Amino acid sequence: MEAGARRGRTLPPNGERVRLTALYTVLLVVAGVLLSGVVYLLVQQGMYSSISMAVTTAVPAQRLEDLPSPWATAGPTRAQPASPAPNATSVVPGEALALTRTVSDAAGSAALDRLLTVSVLVLVCYAVASVAVAWWTAGRVLRPIAVITDTARRLSGENLHERIALDGPPGELKRLADTFDGMLGRMERLVSAQQRFAANAAHELRTPLAVQRAAAEIGLAGDPSPERVARIRAKLIEVADDSERIIEGLLLLATSEQGLKERRPVAVDELARQAAAALADEAAERDVRVTVRALPLTVEGDPVLLERLLHNLIANAVRHNVPGGRVDVRTGTGADTGIEVTNTGPVVPAETVPLLFEPFRRLNARTHAPGEGAGLGLPIVDAIARAHGAEATATPNPGEAGGLTVRVTF
Repeated sequence: MEAGARRGRTLPPNGERVRLTALYTVLLVVAGVLLSGVVYLLVQQGMYSSISMAVTTAVPAQRLEDLPSPWATAGPTRAQPASPAPNATSVVPGEALALTRTVSDAAGSAALDRLLTVSVLVLVCYAVASVAVAWWTAGRVLRPIAVITDTARRLSGENLHERIALDGPPGELKRLADTFDGMLGRMERLVSAQQRFAANAAHELRTPLAVQRAAAEIGLAGDPSPERVARIRAKLIEVADDSERIIEGLLLLATSEQGLKERRPVAVDELARQAAAALADEAAERDVRVTVRALPLTVEGDPVLLERLLHNLIANAVRHNVPGGRVDVRTGTGADTGIEVTNTGPVVPAETVPLLFEPFRRLNARTHAPGEGAGLGLPIVDAIARAHGAEATATPNPGEAGGLTVRVTF
């Protein structure tokens, strides 16, 4: 019952299968009519000569005298000679030719009538069989589409892992099914990333609120001395700043995901120098040396977002470094037109690198230490790069120096 209902939904009475069946049937019947017509014409053209030759071969001229003359008239009123003339024969050559033509025409007409009757009967049977063959063929052709339709109807957020996995020879429908499977894979990754993002964002925003509540309820309980109030005040301001940075990062990430509303030429090399200068004091405090080798690079884009991209790249390279480390910033054109930021630091496992571009993912667990980021630096870089038609990639540096090399290729 369920299979029948599925077939009824997949193949409605006015669906593509009916249309294809009608099309295939018309094509087959037209081909049959044309074939029968060609055969009839060819047989008709050669019929007289074939029958004439057959009659002449079967009945020689010397035996035609035994046949009655076509001009002989029977009747009592016509006088008959008492005896035939010595040189007269029953059939003269002209009469033999006329008799042969008459027999040939009669035989040909009868054969053509029989051929036409048989052809019509065969054509009717052929048309009926064509309907059945066309219906079966249309079903075979549309079966992959029915599978794709059933899979698409069945999918939801809970079973995006399912695939069509169409088993068949290469062709348009096979490519369609494989493309649909690829789209499902991208949707599954996107939905999973959004679910992780929502869970991580809720956790990141809940933690500062919990700290603020604890500081207000526990820190000021008992002895609200001025010194203690000052410490709690400083802690609340620090937590508020942390929350503000998280919210600002989320808004920037959402803005980058929406794409660019306008584009204009932006000197990326100048933005790189400005971002490095803005972070010079923080780099000096962490004992990190920043080197900028900015060759001319101009791209079409949003200067505010590109400035944030460079700031995040250099800030991440400075903060995730070691005392006495270095950061190299390069811009320019060539085989890889874009930005490259390399830093020393902890050794980064290769399998961890792709996860760093997901929101709130860090190399190490968050400790909520002062100045610690929220894990939105590289995700924002990736979103801004994609908004500008660029690609952001990261590779771990070889050797014991550690750190990453992040490239944004336009």
